[in-house]
Amino acid sequence: MRRIRPRRTPTAPLLAIFWTGPAAVLWLWWHNTPAVAATAADRMVNAGRITGLLAGWAIALVIAQMARIPALERRVGSDRAVRWHARTGRYALCLTLVHVVLTLYGYALQSDTGIREQTVSVVTGYPRMLEATAGTLILFLVGLVSVGAVRRRMRYELWYHLHLLTYAAVYLAFWHQLATGDEFVADAAARTAWYALYLTVGALVLWYRVLTPVRLNLRHRMRVDSVVQEAPGVVSVLIRGRRLHRLGAEAGHFFRWRFLAPGLRWSANPYSLSAPPRPDLLRITVKAVGGHSAALAGVRPGTRVWAEGPYGAMTAARRRRGKVLLIAGGAGITPLRALFETLPGAPGDLTLLYRARTADELALRDELEEIADARGARLLYAVNSPEGRRPTVTAKALRRILPDIARHDVYLCGPPGLAEESYAALREAGVPHRRIHHESFEF
Repeated sequence: MRRIRPRRTPTAPLLAIFWTGPAAVLWLWWHNTPAVAATAADRMVNAGRITGLLAGWAIALVIAQMARIPALERRVGSDRAVRWHARTGRYALCLTLVHVVLTLYGYALQSDTGIREQTVSVVTGYPRMLEATAGTLILFLVGLVSVGAVRRRMRYELWYHLHLLTYAAVYLAFWHQLATGDEFVADAAARTAWYALYLTVGALVLWYRVLTPVRLNLRHRMRVDSVVQEAPGVVSVLIRGRRLHRLGAEAGHFFRWRFLAPGLRWSANPYSLSAPPRPDLLRITVKAVGGHSAALAGVRPGTRVWAEGPYGAMTAARRRRGKVLLIAGGAGITPLRALFETLPGAPGDLTLLYRARTADELALRDELEEIADARGARLLYAVNSPEGRRPTVTAKALRRILPDIARHDVYLCGPPGLAEESYAALREAGVPHRRIHHESFEF
């Protein structure tokens, strides 16, 4: 039971793919540039061509990172894939802006006209430039609403639907690359390769974001079985379906759930499994922190459920050591409760530290105590004092609880403040970064 075979993160192949693209587009530019330009105007235009090609590659990569490819979602981790997507998106927008500015400025120098006149001439006179301009403006709109300060003020559902405009923006901007790019106009092989790149990315999106969820939901026919109150503001939703064991779900996984009920059908939110999956039953436990999660308390039995997944990398496959500490806070108890029951281990190998403001907010408490008794595991609570004093997670406290904490794997799930505090304490206590397993659901 304690012999765990860790799953390695496929970072090296992904980084190779990431850097192969820029190398290929730079070679493409070099191949189609007989001589490096001598004048300032020509150098501007050439720099605009290079940044345009790099922006085209980065945008294709952004779309691929939105495709929810299992190798990323389950092995790298959804939160890490989202961070890669956000970072690549920023690179793509910066490269696009530099491409536009350098190209227009270079053309203006070549034709000895003002930048405003040259912009109007390019947008209205060059093939497919009106569509490209619209696509570029949409891309910058999506980039604006993805800025942290703006995003935090928006409802998740609004942000999500605005983010989907990225597909329309890419479609509109794609055609001008082939119609006006010197690398593609006279080079059929380059044009074919560019088509292949974007068609492959489009096929990944179609397969994993449309066809795979359709197949999953037609096959398993999930419906709400019941809704159970677990604690103030916390409910469990039990979902029945057919042959659910064939989903490949594990403790620690999450799905993106869409409940086909009024007010809920147009948004899909991520919730973790709060119990090991059964062949006919899945369970999620949700804390009311927003409109969607609060509305789940009123979902009626029999409501159709549309799910996408399973996703996430915080599973038993991440484990490297025999002993495990699980640190949960708030709604973060849901995936850790499932892991607490299913992680292989002998008596004394597993410890769960559960942080909450009050004892009433300790959701699933009875279940956790039953699991701890049955498995010989340790269950510890960190609850505010009657005066409201908050216990902090420190390296000293962790060493007092577990003197051999540095030889543990740690699964961590909770609010950002708890996650940051716990991570710092764990590192100070000697736990290596690679053995702290954390996944964030912040959008």
